[in-house]
Amino acid sequence: MSVIEELTAELAKLPGIGRKTATRLTYHLLKQPAATVTRLAETIRAVGERVHPCTVCGNLSEVEPCPICADPRRDGSVVCVVEEASDIGPIERTGAYRGLYHVLGGRLSPLDGVGPDDLRVDALRSRLGNGSHVREVILATNPSMEGEVTATFVRGVLAATGVRVTRIALGLPMGGELEYADGVTIARALAARREMGEG
Repeated sequence: MSVIEELTAELAKLPGIGRKTATRLTYHLLKQPAATVTRLAETIRAVGERVHPCTVCGNLSEVEPCPICADPRRDGSVVCVVEEASDIGPIERTGAYRGLYHVLGGRLSPLDGVGPDDLRVDALRSRLGNGSHVREVILATNPSMEGEVTATFVRGVLAATGVRVTRIALGLPMGGELEYADGVTIARALAARREMGEG
């Protein structure tokens, strides 16, 4: 196998990148100056060497603990549980949440071989143990069948802790049209309804 074929095969392993896109990316890189390609390779290597999961929350970071866990201005009484570290960015960008996070490292998916032992649920339960100041855990798993099952499982595991467990409201996105929404989304939007003027 040639180097070009090897690069194409490696790029095709990335999520959302098919063989055709991988080929296009490979030839794009071949047109770039050697310094640009070298810089990209060095950056990828540095990420692999320096970025690790935070031992407290599971967020990906170069420092230990991660900047969010280390920030004394964060509200330590609230922990938002997400599936992956990549879910933290969108929540942070809203500016509406100032608590801490806990990354599960995936979601329950028996068909993909992901069970309860593959998630960081025990680490979450440990965080809520003796001496914890956490009053609320917000379950912010994705609005998919696997995300719902994961949220239900985590809620059950935390039931004995005495900590309040909530779920993010799920429903219609801003700018969405009822005509194009599926029945489950509409049902969730109705269930999460509130008085006009709230929030």
